[in-house]
Amino acid sequence: MHIAEGFLPPLHAAAWGAASAPFVVHGVRALSREVKANPESTLLLGASGAFTFVLSALKIPSVTGSCSHPTGTGLGAILFRPPVMAVLGTITLLFQALLLAHGGLTTLGANVFSMAIAGPWAGYAVYRLLRRSGVPLMVTVFFGAFVADLVTYCVTSVQLALAFPDPGSGFAGALAKFGGIFAVTQIPLAVSEGLLTVLVMRLLMRSSKADLIRLGVAKITGSKTKQEAAV
Repeated sequence: MHIAEGFLPPLHAAAWGAASAPFVVHGVRALSREVKANPESTLLLGASGAFTFVLSALKIPSVTGSCSHPTGTGLGAILFRPPVMAVLGTITLLFQALLLAHGGLTTLGANVFSMAIAGPWAGYAVYRLLRRSGVPLMVTVFFGAFVADLVTYCVTSVQLALAFPDPGSGFAGALAKFGGIFAVTQIPLAVSEGLLTVLVMRLLMRSSKADLIRLGVAKITGSKTKQEAAV
Protein backbone atom coordinates (compact mmCIF):
# COMPACT_ATOMS: atom_id res chain seq x y z
CA MET A 1 0.00 0.00 0.00
CA HIS A 2 2.78 2.45 0.83
CA ILE A 3 3.32 4.35 -2.41
CA ALA A 4 7.05 4.85 -2.86
CA GLU A 5 8.88 8.16 -2.56
CA GLY A 6 8.57 10.28 -5.70
CA PHE A 7 6.27 7.81 -7.46
CA LEU A 8 3.23 10.11 -7.71
CA PRO A 9 3.19 13.21 -9.92
CA PRO A 10 3.75 16.35 -7.81
CA LEU A 11 0.20 17.66 -8.37
CA HIS A 12 -1.33 14.38 -7.22
CA ALA A 13 0.95 14.19 -4.20
CA ALA A 14 0.01 17.74 -3.18
CA ALA A 15 -3.71 17.12 -3.69
CA TRP A 16 -3.72 14.01 -1.48
CA GLY A 17 -1.75 15.91 1.15
CA ALA A 18 -4.34 18.68 1.14
CA ALA A 19 -7.18 16.15 1.35
CA SER A 20 -5.58 14.41 4.35
CA ALA A 21 -4.64 17.50 6.34
CA PRO A 22 -8.11 18.35 7.78
CA PHE A 23 -8.59 14.79 9.03
CA VAL A 24 -5.20 14.80 10.73
CA VAL A 25 -5.81 18.19 12.37
CA HIS A 26 -9.18 16.99 13.63
CA GLY A 27 -7.52 13.81 14.85
CA VAL A 28 -4.91 15.73 16.83
CA ARG A 29 -7.70 17.56 18.66
CA ALA A 30 -9.55 14.31 19.33
CA LEU A 31 -6.37 12.66 20.60
CA SER A 32 -5.62 15.60 22.88
CA ARG A 33 -9.13 15.45 24.35
CA GLU A 34 -8.83 11.71 24.94
CA VAL A 35 -5.48 11.99 26.70
CA LYS A 36 -6.62 14.92 28.87
CA ALA A 37 -9.91 13.29 29.83
CA ASN A 38 -8.48 9.79 30.30
CA PRO A 39 -4.71 9.78 30.97
CA GLU A 40 -4.97 6.04 31.60
CA SER A 41 -5.57 5.59 27.87
CA THR A 42 -1.93 6.38 27.09
CA LEU A 43 -0.71 2.79 27.26
CA LEU A 44 -3.54 1.48 25.10
CA LEU A 45 -2.98 4.30 22.61
CA GLY A 46 0.69 3.36 22.44
CA ALA A 47 -0.18 -0.29 21.96
CA SER A 48 -2.58 0.58 19.13
CA GLY A 49 0.09 2.66 17.41
CA ALA A 50 2.70 -0.08 17.86
CA PHE A 51 0.28 -2.68 16.44
CA THR A 52 -0.17 -0.54 13.34
CA PHE A 53 3.55 0.14 13.00
CA VAL A 54 4.59 -3.50 13.22
CA LEU A 55 1.91 -4.93 10.93
CA SER A 56 2.23 -2.25 8.26
CA ALA A 57 6.02 -2.67 8.18
CA LEU A 58 5.66 -6.29 7.00
CA LYS A 59 5.67 -5.57 3.28
CA ILE A 60 5.26 -7.96 0.36
CA PRO A 61 6.22 -6.88 -3.20
CA SER A 62 3.12 -6.19 -5.28
CA VAL A 63 2.27 -3.34 -7.65
CA THR A 64 5.27 -1.44 -9.01
CA GLY A 65 5.79 1.62 -6.82
CA SER A 66 3.78 0.11 -3.97
CA CYS A 67 3.49 -3.09 -1.92
CA SER A 68 1.07 -5.28 0.03
CA HIS A 69 0.97 -5.67 3.80
CA PRO A 70 -1.44 -5.70 6.74
CA THR A 71 -2.38 -2.25 8.04
CA GLY A 72 -3.25 -2.77 11.71
CA THR A 73 -5.54 0.26 11.72
CA GLY A 74 -8.80 -1.56 12.46
CA LEU A 75 -7.90 -2.14 16.11
CA GLY A 76 -7.18 1.51 16.87
CA ALA A 77 -10.27 2.67 14.99
CA ILE A 78 -12.49 0.34 17.03
CA LEU A 79 -10.90 1.32 20.34
CA PHE A 80 -10.47 5.08 19.90
CA ARG A 81 -12.52 6.00 16.80
CA PRO A 82 -11.16 6.91 13.33
CA PRO A 83 -10.07 10.52 14.08
CA VAL A 84 -7.51 9.30 16.62
CA MET A 85 -6.39 6.58 14.21
CA ALA A 86 -5.67 9.28 11.61
CA VAL A 87 -2.99 10.66 13.94
CA LEU A 88 -1.57 7.28 14.95
CA GLY A 89 -1.47 6.20 11.32
CA THR A 90 0.22 9.42 10.21
CA ILE A 91 2.91 9.05 12.88
CA THR A 92 3.43 5.44 11.81
CA LEU A 93 3.76 6.35 8.14
CA LEU A 94 6.11 9.25 8.89
CA PHE A 95 8.47 7.09 10.95
CA GLN A 96 8.38 4.32 8.37
CA ALA A 97 9.25 6.79 5.60
CA LEU A 98 12.13 8.27 7.60
CA LEU A 99 13.53 5.14 9.25
CA LEU A 100 12.59 2.23 6.99
CA ALA A 101 12.42 3.85 3.53
CA HIS A 102 8.89 2.43 3.45
CA GLY A 103 6.64 4.90 1.65
CA GLY A 104 7.95 8.44 1.37
CA LEU A 105 7.58 12.06 2.37
CA THR A 106 6.25 13.25 -1.01
CA THR A 107 3.65 10.46 -0.99
CA LEU A 108 2.86 10.79 2.72
CA GLY A 109 -0.48 12.52 2.08
CA ALA A 110 -1.66 9.78 -0.28
CA ASN A 111 -0.56 7.02 2.08
CA VAL A 112 -2.19 8.75 5.05
CA PHE A 113 -5.46 9.13 3.16
CA SER A 114 -5.64 5.44 2.22
CA MET A 115 -4.28 3.78 5.37
CA ALA A 116 -4.96 6.25 8.19
CA ILE A 117 -8.24 7.81 7.02
CA ALA A 118 -10.24 5.80 4.47
CA GLY A 119 -9.43 2.36 5.89
CA PRO A 120 -10.18 3.18 9.55
CA TRP A 121 -13.42 5.01 8.72
CA ALA A 122 -14.68 2.15 6.54
CA GLY A 123 -13.69 -0.49 9.09
CA TYR A 124 -15.27 1.43 11.96
CA ALA A 125 -18.49 1.97 9.99
CA VAL A 126 -18.80 -1.78 9.39
CA TYR A 127 -17.98 -2.50 13.04
CA ARG A 128 -20.65 -0.08 14.31
CA LEU A 129 -23.26 -1.32 11.84
CA LEU A 130 -22.74 -4.93 12.89
CA ARG A 131 -22.72 -4.04 16.60
CA ARG A 132 -26.04 -2.24 16.28
CA SER A 133 -27.40 -5.33 14.54
CA GLY A 134 -26.56 -7.46 17.56
CA VAL A 135 -23.65 -9.34 15.99
CA PRO A 136 -21.20 -10.79 18.59
CA LEU A 137 -18.26 -8.54 19.37
CA MET A 138 -15.48 -10.70 17.99
CA VAL A 139 -17.28 -11.14 14.68
CA THR A 140 -17.62 -7.36 14.37
CA VAL A 141 -13.93 -6.92 15.24
CA PHE A 142 -12.95 -9.37 12.51
CA PHE A 143 -14.98 -7.62 9.83
CA GLY A 144 -13.91 -4.17 11.02
CA ALA A 145 -10.24 -5.07 10.64
CA PHE A 146 -10.87 -6.97 7.40
CA VAL A 147 -12.69 -4.05 5.77
CA ALA A 148 -10.18 -1.47 7.03
CA ASP A 149 -7.41 -3.44 5.33
CA LEU A 150 -9.21 -4.01 2.02
CA VAL A 151 -10.54 -0.46 1.69
CA THR A 152 -7.00 0.86 2.19
CA TYR A 153 -5.91 -1.02 -0.89
CA CYS A 154 -8.98 -0.07 -2.89
CA VAL A 155 -8.16 3.59 -2.26
CA THR A 156 -4.50 3.02 -3.16
CA SER A 157 -5.65 1.42 -6.42
CA VAL A 158 -7.75 4.52 -7.14
CA GLN A 159 -4.80 6.79 -6.36
CA LEU A 160 -2.50 4.88 -8.71
CA ALA A 161 -5.15 4.66 -11.44
CA LEU A 162 -5.73 8.42 -11.29
CA ALA A 163 -2.01 9.07 -11.56
CA PHE A 164 -1.29 6.44 -14.22
CA PRO A 165 -4.37 5.78 -16.39
CA ASP A 166 -4.12 2.98 -18.92
CA PRO A 167 -3.25 4.28 -22.43
CA GLY A 168 -6.12 2.32 -23.96
CA SER A 169 -8.82 1.97 -21.33
CA GLY A 170 -8.03 5.00 -19.17
CA PHE A 171 -8.84 5.18 -15.47
CA ALA A 172 -11.18 2.15 -15.42
CA GLY A 173 -8.62 -0.11 -17.05
CA ALA A 174 -5.85 1.02 -14.75
CA LEU A 175 -8.09 0.58 -11.70
CA ALA A 176 -8.92 -2.99 -12.72
CA LYS A 177 -5.23 -3.71 -13.28
CA PHE A 178 -4.00 -2.29 -9.98
CA GLY A 179 -6.91 -3.72 -8.00
CA GLY A 180 -6.49 -7.15 -9.56
CA ILE A 181 -2.80 -7.31 -8.72
CA PHE A 182 -3.38 -6.14 -5.14
CA ALA A 183 -6.20 -8.64 -4.64
CA VAL A 184 -3.89 -11.66 -5.07
CA THR A 185 -1.97 -10.85 -1.90
CA GLN A 186 -4.31 -8.51 -0.06
CA ILE A 187 -7.41 -10.64 0.40
CA PRO A 188 -5.50 -13.38 2.29
CA LEU A 189 -3.67 -10.68 4.26
CA ALA A 190 -6.97 -9.00 5.19
CA VAL A 191 -8.36 -12.30 6.47
CA SER A 192 -5.19 -12.91 8.48
CA GLU A 193 -5.29 -9.40 9.91
CA GLY A 194 -8.91 -9.82 10.92
CA LEU A 195 -8.09 -13.04 12.80
CA LEU A 196 -5.05 -11.47 14.48
CA THR A 197 -7.08 -8.46 15.56
CA VAL A 198 -9.66 -10.78 17.13
CA LEU A 199 -6.88 -12.51 19.04
CA VAL A 200 -5.53 -9.17 20.32
CA MET A 201 -9.03 -8.06 21.32
CA ARG A 202 -9.53 -11.28 23.27
CA LEU A 203 -6.31 -10.60 25.16
CA LEU A 204 -7.44 -7.04 25.88
CA MET A 205 -10.76 -8.33 27.18
CA ARG A 206 -8.79 -10.28 29.78
CA SER A 207 -6.09 -7.74 30.64
CA SER A 208 -7.74 -4.33 30.06
CA LYS A 209 -11.44 -5.01 30.46
CA ALA A 210 -12.06 -1.82 32.45
CA ASP A 211 -10.54 0.27 29.64
CA LEU A 212 -12.68 -1.48 27.04
CA ILE A 213 -15.80 -0.77 29.10
CA ARG A 214 -14.86 2.90 29.36
CA LEU A 215 -14.23 3.06 25.61
CA GLY A 216 -17.62 1.47 24.90
CA VAL A 217 -16.23 -1.70 23.33
CA ALA A 218 -17.38 -3.93 26.20
CA LYS A 219 -20.50 -3.37 28.29
CA ILE A 220 -21.59 -3.91 31.87
CA THR A 221 -24.71 -5.97 32.52
CA GLY A 222 -26.10 -5.43 35.99
CA SER A 223 -23.28 -5.41 38.51
CA LYS A 224 -20.96 -7.58 36.46
CA THR A 225 -18.87 -6.98 33.42
CA LYS A 226 -20.20 -8.92 30.49
CA GLN A 227 -17.84 -9.88 27.72
CA GLU A 228 -19.79 -9.51 24.55
CA ALA A 229 -17.14 -11.52 22.84
CA ALA A 230 -19.19 -14.58 22.06
CA VAL A 231 -18.32 -16.21 18.80
